[in-house]
Amino acid sequence: MSRCLHQHLKQLPRREVPLLDKTRATEHGRDEIRRVKTCTVTRGLDFSHAAVTLERVYAVTDLTAEQADAPEIAHRVREHWGIENKIHHVRDTTFAEDASRVRTGTAPRAMAALRNLAIGALRLTGCDNIAAGLRKHSRNATRLLATLGIT
Repeated sequence: MSRCLHQHLKQLPRREVPLLDKTRATEHGRDEIRRVKTCTVTRGLDFSHAAVTLERVYAVTDLTAEQADAPEIAHRVREHWGIENKIHHVRDTTFAEDASRVRTGTAPRAMAALRNLAIGALRLTGCDNIAAGLRKHSRNATRLLATLGIT
């Protein structure tokens, strides 16, 4: 059934549908381009088996409608989550934080603080790839001190 749906979607006149919004970002080593186009299709797309979900998000801002239209607000929300995910993504992928067995007392908070300290110190020195920075500094204890300006 999905193959049939895919074939129907490929036959839609995509080039004729006006572009409503387009964003481009580089995140997590990927270049992501998002294009928003909408059109009404009345025939030929039978995918009643597909689940339809709706996510409603309310955003409160002090900007007027003239200062920020819908694409601008969407951009600002994505930007916020990009910042939010930047630290969590690194802590989970590089430090495997979600797999950590440290769970009692204040130890989880202390470990998160130490991970944030390491990430922050490496970013302040211009390191974009935290995993590579950790590997580089783990091979030589004096290199870490020099990076931090402690010699």
